[in-house]
Amino acid sequence: MIVMGGIVGSGIFVTPADVARSAGSPALILGAWALGGVAALLGAFVYAELSSARPEVGGQYAYLREAVHPLAAFLYGWALLLVIQTGGMAATAIAFARYFRELSPIPLGEGAVAAAAVAALTVVNCLGVRAGSTAQSALMVLKICALAALIGAGLLFGGAAPSSGVPGSPAGLGAALIPVLFAYGGWQTACFVAGEMKDPSRDLPRALILGVLGVIALYTLVAFVCLRTLGADGLARSSAPALEVMTRTLGPRGALAIAAGISISTLGFLSQSILTAPRVYFAMAEDGLFFRSVARVHPRTRAPIVAIALQGALAIAIALAGTFEAITRYVVSIDFVFFALTAGCIFVFRRRGLRGTFAMPGHPATTAAFIAICAAVVLSTWRADPVHSLAGLGITLAGIPAFLLWRARIVPTAAGQPGRPAPPR
Repeated sequence: MIVMGGIVGSGIFVTPADVARSAGSPALILGAWALGGVAALLGAFVYAELSSARPEVGGQYAYLREAVHPLAAFLYGWALLLVIQTGGMAATAIAFARYFRELSPIPLGEGAVAAAAVAALTVVNCLGVRAGSTAQSALMVLKICALAALIGAGLLFGGAAPSSGVPGSPAGLGAALIPVLFAYGGWQTACFVAGEMKDPSRDLPRALILGVLGVIALYTLVAFVCLRTLGADGLARSSAPALEVMTRTLGPRGALAIAAGISISTLGFLSQSILTAPRVYFAMAEDGLFFRSVARVHPRTRAPIVAIALQGALAIAIALAGTFEAITRYVVSIDFVFFALTAGCIFVFRRRGLRGTFAMPGHPATTAAFIAICAAVVLSTWRADPVHSLAGLGITLAGIPAFLLWRARIVPTAAGQPGRPAPPR
């Protein structure tokens, strides 16, 4: 549920239209979703091997720290906090607020509703990993039901719409992969809580692979029913494809039901984000490379409450300042740089003889293929939106002086390894 919850958010209910506008032809539209699924599955295989070899708190942060350099790990954690995770949470909170306000005549603005949702789930996850995972599982079941209802309505009651589309091109397919891979992203966040699992070397690889396969099935069927019901042209023109499919097939009641389902889906993604990512900031603080207070855990629940609260506050700030589309490109341009770096960790760990219970099938060819896909996505994002991509890069590189500052405060141990932070002068 954590793996699937980290992937399925608001994106699948919105991005089919973005993909149709970029890809054009029906074949390329479905091809983009299939190619994105292959990339996500390759990524799941990468993280399954890494998590079985190094099942530590912090996941991707820990892999980069040990295989590349502490600076690479720090920049990942820095970008996760200021760009990747909080940006994804902010986009999702905005989507939740829009649909929730359609369902309820609440006298609050979009920003206030988004902030309230993030704040409420932050409080729940401060109660501990058990409370957070219980909420996550319940919300994930509900949003699987919402997706199943959308798929069922489209297959059973949707007629085959005319679908001319426009001739596709490789450039259009590359642009279409940006929203597709944003929708598929998030499988890696389950690795953040590996240190709190009972048997992560066994359970985490299984969860990654089965969870990603489940999402590929759901996403491909959703794309198919949207294309079948609306046609390529209608899908490209739609601003809310899931809502339009349900309206055409089941009328106003269907539209109301899917609006409720989307609201639940966005809450499920927010819950998963708040549950998992703060473990990275906790690991950074434990290494002495972040504020020591961020490593503080609640004496009873053992939850990293300061890290959870910090992430929630920043997500609220980004939600109030940006739009869904801008935040999407801002996130993807940086996220896939770190995906490629993390995949490279497999080469380093294998050279050192560090292997777990799961091995990347087809390595090194499949690992290299995943790195190439990540590079292509980053280039496509920069081509499509250089302004927001540059903003994400600038924020990430601003972490270099921050790293040097925190690094200078660490007292070396006798073995020459980083120790505890130096006492204040």
